[in-house]
Formats: sequence, structure tokens, C-alpha cells
Amino acid sequence: MSDEPAAGLAEEESAVDARAGGELADEETAERQIDAEADPVVAEQIEASPNPEELPSVEELLAQRDGYLNDLQRVTAEFANYRRKAAERQQETVAMAAADIVEKVLPVLDACDAAVAQGATDVVPIRDALFGALEKEGLAKLDDPGASFDPTCHEAVAHEPGEGEAVIAEVLRAGYEWNSRVLRPAMVKVRG
Repeated sequence: MSDEPAAGLAEEESAVDARAGGELADEETAERQIDAEADPVVAEQIEASPNPEELPSVEELLAQRDGYLNDLQRVTAEFANYRRKAAERQQETVAMAAADIVEKVLPVLDACDAAVAQGATDVVPIRDALFGALEKEGLAKLDDPGASFDPTCHEAVAHEPGEGEAVIAEVLRAGYEWNSRVLRPAMVKVRG
């Protein structure tokens, strides 16, 4: 009979141990569920490895987070650069389109200048209005006799002998700049 109480006591101890082990297992499971709810990456890792010892350490998770943060900052900077370059290209496209339109109007200005040179005074207000409107948008005339010859702005079609630096003796056809870009060089006679 002395064996029976000892056997009963042993059974009770093993039942308590089993309950305690079960409670510990339940606590670990609860902690893992909380971690899984907080972070989907942790949830994937928990599902992939049910053993808590196989889960990544805090340092590994922090390193992974830092990597994601660096990637996000890089992508954000690349997107900001892309937006800036796209805006610049759009402005350049608009400027080029405007320059093309102005280039098509230049023969009209030339015809007005020729008419004024022939004495047609009734064309002067129209020519001045057209040139004034284009000038406000960035058109500049290149017709300055006596200025230094610049091959980027002037096209020399005649030459007079002279000494010293090459200067413009006469403007045969006016040239035009559009927002600091030469649309058409001035045809000039050069002296020097």
C-alpha cells in the first residue's frame, strides 16, 4: 500500500508538469501571435519556422529594417530626380516649340523691314506691334553696326579692308536671338 500513495503523487506531479509545460507553450504561442500581428515580415518568418530558436534575432531584424529604409530613401531620391528632369524636359520642349513658331514669323518681320526701307510708312505700326509682342516673350534683334564681329551671332557675307579688330560695318539682314539662343545669325559686312 505504500507504493500506491507514491504512485499517485508521481502521477499528480507529472500532470502538474504537463500543465506547466502546456502553459509555457501557450505563452510562447501567444507571444509569437502578438509578434505576427505587429509585423507581417515576422508573421512570415514564424509561419516558415515554428521553432522559436530559428527566428531571427533583434539585430538581424534591425539590420533588415535599416536596409529597407535605405532602399526607400534611394528610391525617393531617384523619383525626385526623375520629376525634376521631366519638368526640365517639359520646359525645354515648350521653349523649342515657341522658338520654332518665332522662326516662322521672322520672314514677316523681314518683309516689314524691307517695306519700311522702301518708304512704306503704313507698315511701321504693324511691324512695331509684332516685334514688340515677340520682344516681350524673349526675342532680341542682332543688328548693331560698329559692334565686334562674333561668328556665333553674325554671318559675314562681305569684307572691307581695315585695321584692328573685325567690326560690323553694315548689317545686310537682321539676326535674331530667342531667350539667349541664336535663331538666325545676322548677315553682315565686316571691316578689319
